[in-house]
Amino acid sequence: MKKITYLLACLLITLTTGCNDWLDVRPNTEQKDEDLFSNAQGFYDALIGCYMTMADRNIYGEQLSMTYIESLANLWNLPNEQTETDRLSDWAFTQHDYTLSFAENSIQTIYATLFNTIAQANMIIKNIELNGDVILDSDIRSVIEGEAYAIRAYCQLDVLRLFGQVPNGNKTISLPYSETTSIDEVPAYYDFDSYVAKLNSDISMAESLLLDKDPVFKYSFDDLNSGSSAPVDEFMLYRQFRMNYWAVQALKARLLLYIGQKNEAYNAAMEIINAQLNGKPVMSLATTEDFMNGYKLCPSECLFGLSKYNVKTYSETFLIGGNSNIQYDPRQYLTITETMLSNLYAGIDINSQNRYRYWWGRIQDSSGNTQRTILKYYWDESSVDNASLKFAFIPMLRMSEVYLIAIECAPSLSETNSLFKTYMLAHDIPDEPDFESTSEINEFIVNEYRREFFAEGQMFYTYKRLNSPTILWYNNDITEDTYILPLPRTEYNSTN
Repeated sequence: MKKITYLLACLLITLTTGCNDWLDVRPNTEQKDEDLFSNAQGFYDALIGCYMTMADRNIYGEQLSMTYIESLANLWNLPNEQTETDRLSDWAFTQHDYTLSFAENSIQTIYATLFNTIAQANMIIKNIELNGDVILDSDIRSVIEGEAYAIRAYCQLDVLRLFGQVPNGNKTISLPYSETTSIDEVPAYYDFDSYVAKLNSDISMAESLLLDKDPVFKYSFDDLNSGSSAPVDEFMLYRQFRMNYWAVQALKARLLLYIGQKNEAYNAAMEIINAQLNGKPVMSLATTEDFMNGYKLCPSECLFGLSKYNVKTYSETFLIGGNSNIQYDPRQYLTITETMLSNLYAGIDINSQNRYRYWWGRIQDSSGNTQRTILKYYWDESSVDNASLKFAFIPMLRMSEVYLIAIECAPSLSETNSLFKTYMLAHDIPDEPDFESTSEINEFIVNEYRREFFAEGQMFYTYKRLNSPTILWYNNDITEDTYILPLPRTEYNSTN
């Protein structure tokens, strides 16, 4: 049996004493773990390296946010034939043909990079148990360990959402849950319920380690981002770019919704919505003011995002963004048509819809037809002094998702409608009628996930958890196999 070759050596980072340690990091070198974890700085560097791997383009830096995962949800306007496109993996995923070689290769890369990230988190967990006393501040030690458990849970949940069985479906699949750090150790496989129990355990561990230790219990995200109003250790700043306590709560709500525990998902979501610090909400929904300021990624509602200093540069090569100098080629770029955009916002007043107005640009193809481009990862560099906090990141958990979970799972129609009005008002839509039935709520949820998280990688998972019999812009038959990516034949496959 072949196994994933882990990048087990954690990355050392060229750190400065300035404010951008977490926001503009590049790899420097590699170091053996026995040396790396010999002092507190080694643990700091290892954790930064872990987040860097999460931001790798093979997973959340691109393929599990903007490209392949969105192609699985058939969100991009791609040619019908393989010969008409340069984006072969995206095309294969729109066809849901996972046997094609370029799909197989892409799946293997995603799988390996997820487990690479998990292995790095496991290294931190292992070594903090063995040598954590070198971190003299017990709160920092607890936060580092909590973040490592949360990172492992975040990635393992997506292993489940990609490769696992459909919740309440007919097929059963066992998956590896890795708590190992060595290439000589094959992780154990678990059935669905046991796998979920592992996820719950990791999330609970992260919660308990971060509770009251995370600076978010004393200082606002804005204070921690500026550093000026938060007299904490420099390492504890910029909590929005790490798995802080509230991000763990959001991850918990996401998991509970996915497995169908709606009451528990509602409670987890409401804990975040109701959370206050010094009489103010810990985090609120982004408003039109954010969009008017050019903050298309809604940083004011981001509970967790991955810093990615060059995201604009590379995303332009396939999303175009607002780069008017690009000559459109349908074989190379990911866009949608005017008709698709109309489908996307069907039934919504687009004249007052801030996302419609600010997220979508226009470009013409060689025939004069208008294509619509997503602008989320584009900004005008000439008008931005420091892009790190507001623009150059990948959103991973946002308050909009928390509200949508609460709306879907609320115990009464009146509570649903109250949350819905708050949510829509933030989106500059003040006069939407109340829901009158569960079916109306369910229809809204599916449509809203498409609108809200376009190019953020959440729609395929929404279709899957609902075992949806239809996928917008996909006309072929849908079975459970449509929603289950095959485990790579050469990696951790217990059936080999």
